[in-house]
Amino acid sequence: MSGPARHLTALELIGAVLDAGSFTSWDADVPTPYPGATPAYEEELERARRKSGADESVLTGEGLIHGRRVAVIVSEFTFLAGSIGAAAAHRITTAIRRATAERLPLLAGPASGGTRMQEGTPAFLSMVDITASVRAHRQAGLPYLVYLRHPTTGGVMASWGSLGHVTVAEPGALLGFLGPRVYEALYGAPFPSGVQTAENLFDKGLIDAVVPPEHLAGIVDRALTVLLARPAVMPERPPSAAVRPGTGDAWASILVSRNRRRPDLRRLLAYGARDVLPLNGTGQGEKDPGLLLALARFGDQPCIVLGHQRPREPGESVMGPASLREARRGMKLAEELGLPLLTVIDTAGADLSREAEEGGLAGEIARSLHDLIGLASPSVSLLLGQGAGGGALALLPADSTIAAEHAWLSPLPPEGASAIVHRTVDRAPEMAEAQGVKVAALVRRGVVDHVVDERPDAAEEGRAFCGRMARAVEYELARVKELPADDRLERRAAKYRAGIG
Repeated sequence: MSGPARHLTALELIGAVLDAGSFTSWDADVPTPYPGATPAYEEELERARRKSGADESVLTGEGLIHGRRVAVIVSEFTFLAGSIGAAAAHRITTAIRRATAERLPLLAGPASGGTRMQEGTPAFLSMVDITASVRAHRQAGLPYLVYLRHPTTGGVMASWGSLGHVTVAEPGALLGFLGPRVYEALYGAPFPSGVQTAENLFDKGLIDAVVPPEHLAGIVDRALTVLLARPAVMPERPPSAAVRPGTGDAWASILVSRNRRRPDLRRLLAYGARDVLPLNGTGQGEKDPGLLLALARFGDQPCIVLGHQRPREPGESVMGPASLREARRGMKLAEELGLPLLTVIDTAGADLSREAEEGGLAGEIARSLHDLIGLASPSVSLLLGQGAGGGALALLPADSTIAAEHAWLSPLPPEGASAIVHRTVDRAPEMAEAQGVKVAALVRRGVVDHVVDERPDAAEEGRAFCGRMARAVEYELARVKELPADDRLERRAAKYRAGIG
C-alpha cells in the first residue's frame, strides 16, 4: 500500500494542528557553510534549502492547541528526506530540553528516512542523545505525544518516533525500521507489501490510532485534557458511599452478573466518563480484545483506565497474556504521568488454552499483581460483574475497591469449585456461599470499600446504574489521591493480608 497522495510540509502540519497565528519558532540559524561539510555535501544542503524552503530537516517551537501551550518538533521531509544530522539532532534535543524545563507537553511529528548518511556514524550516534532527552522529558512526568507521518523509517522510527505516551499515525503512512529501498538493494526483492503501513501497525497493537492531520488537534486536546488535568476540588460524597451490601445469597448475584445485557466497561465509559481516548495494544506488537485501555475523566478526575472487555458473544476472546502486557503498559503510563489508575474487573475467567500457556499467562498474572501492589500512583479497582480466577485477581490490588451490588470474586467459577470439592457442578450455589465470594463477604473482609447499589439489577437500568457508578469512581479517585503517599504501599498491601481467627 502506498502512502497518501498529498503529504503536508512541516509548516503545513503546524498550521493544521496549532491555533491560528500561535506558532513561535525556537530555531536558531544553522551555520553556513556547514561545519566540516565537503563541497559536495554543502552543495546538497544548499539544494535542500532551496527545494524545501527550510534551513534544516526539522522545525521546532511552541504554539497553542485549543488554547493550551504545547511544544512541537516537526520533520521537513523535503529537506534531504527528513534525515537527521548533527544540526538537526542539536535542534531536536535543544527543543526537548526547553520543553522539559518549561514544563510543556511535547508533540513530535517525524517524517524521516533516518540518519543522514552524509554524516555517517556521528549522526547515527546522535539518536542516543535524542532518546536521552525524550527519556528525561518523560521522567519529569510530562506528556510526549507522537504523530508518525509518511514515511518514518530507520533510526528515527527506532528512537524518538517510538517513545510516545500516545502514538498515532497518518493514514497510509509507510512506517518501519528498514526502508523498502534499502531492503530491495540488500536482498534483491521487494519488501512484502502491506506490512509497513500505519493501518497494519494499528492492527498489530503498535500504535494507538490512525488519524488524518485535520483531526490531530482534537486528539491531542483530548489526550492533554486528561494527562494534564489537576482538579483542586474534592467532589461531594455520593449517596452510594453509604450503601450497605445486600443480604441476598451469593448464587443469586452470580446469576445476575451473567446477564449478557448487564452494563460492561464500554457502557460505563460511554455513559459515565468524558474525554475518553482509547489506546491500542502493548506498543510491542500485541493487542488482545480481552482488555480495554484508555485515558478518561470521571467528572473532573483524570485517570488511566484498564479493564476486562466482556465478550459480547459466546466464543469471543477472553483475557490472555497479551491483555496483561497491555494492562502493564497502562500501569507504567499512570506512574510516569502521575495519574491515578482505575482497573475494572469483569471476567468469567482468563483464557484457558495452549496459546495462553505458551504465551506465559501465569507469569503475566504474577507480574501484574507485582506491579499493582507496588504502584506509585493512587489506584482504584472496580468489581463490575463477574470476578473469576487469576484473570480477576490480576487487576484487583488497589488503594480502594468499588463493587457493584451483584459483583463477586472467586478463585474459580463456582461450578469449577464444586467439581473440585464435590465431584459435581450441582453444588455450585452452596460452594459460592461457603467461599465468601459475594460483596457482603468482601466488605467484611475489608477488600471492598464502596458498594454501588443495583435497582434491583443493573441490566434493567443500564444508564442510571452507570451514572451512579461513575460518581462513585470520581469520588474514590479523588479520595485516594488525598491519602498520604508515604505509607501508600503498606496500607494497600495490608488490605490483602491473611489472618487467622
